[in-house]
Amino acid sequence: MADPIRFIDAAEVRERLDHRTCIDLMRPAMIALAEGRSRQLLRGIIDLDGGDLFGVMPGALDGAGFGAKIISIFPAAAAHGSSHQGVIILFDRASGAPVCVIDASEVTAIRTAAASAAATDALARPGASRLAIMGTGEQAWHHVAAIRHVRALDEVRIWGRAPEKAGELAGRIADDFGFAAYEVASVAEAAEGADIICTLTGAAEPFLLNAHVADGTHINAVGSSRAGPTEIDEALVARARFVPDHREGVLAQGAEYLRARDAGLVTEAHVLPEIGHVFSGSTPGRLTASDVTIYKSLGSIVQDLACAAWLWKTHRDRVSGA
Repeated sequence: MADPIRFIDAAEVRERLDHRTCIDLMRPAMIALAEGRSRQLLRGIIDLDGGDLFGVMPGALDGAGFGAKIISIFPAAAAHGSSHQGVIILFDRASGAPVCVIDASEVTAIRTAAASAAATDALARPGASRLAIMGTGEQAWHHVAAIRHVRALDEVRIWGRAPEKAGELAGRIADDFGFAAYEVASVAEAAEGADIICTLTGAAEPFLLNAHVADGTHINAVGSSRAGPTEIDEALVARARFVPDHREGVLAQGAEYLRARDAGLVTEAHVLPEIGHVFSGSTPGRLTASDVTIYKSLGSIVQDLACAAWLWKTHRDRVSGA
């Protein structure tokens, strides 16, 4: 008789999947994807109108089974929880049976930031210490929590369209991590002197412009996960070494790249090999200290499956007393 399907809720994810552990899970998962040992289809997205979306992300992770994330993205839900709500279903590679269902909201929050941190470790200058966070949603706190593990941060600037939220977030970050953290009034002020910039918004049009960004900056472009909404202008995309999480996905659904391509500023050749190739050392990331680097994150199901497989294994070990 088959074992019962386990359910791991948000509380258990929060208790066991910390950012440092998740960063270590991201690197081999993205290397496996880049090398073709893991596979994923382009995400399927249904527009529910009013800014609400329903998505399905299927894939198979080398050595860890296969499955899908089924998720809704309801921006208004962020006011009382998470805008990303759903489940990850993990199947066993040997038997084909579903073995685990995991709350996707918490996994998505942690692994998105952890993937950015892993990319930051590979692409940012070694001495990077000044972080600019653009956006005040769930990912803002998580990105600080994750990036502090790969760079010795001493300053965090936060810009958001709601200044009171930015101020509250700055206070929380200062309390939680002991950094000098403060709210700033403009994108330009946040970006000035920043070594690392994270764009984490639902913006429809670019707000981070080429003129805002100094040589040597690393950018994690995270907020837009589909064609359409765009956080970064075309000139900045064209200037930067542009590294995708999943090249096929970014070529088809990466809004910043598509906008720059349609403006005639870049071609497909501008999109470098995937971050997994940078992790493995088969492709260089930053070439010089003055390079601007962009990690374009759409989010990959193999990242979710890596977390799911780790949570399932450690859950079974805990239940069995191993």
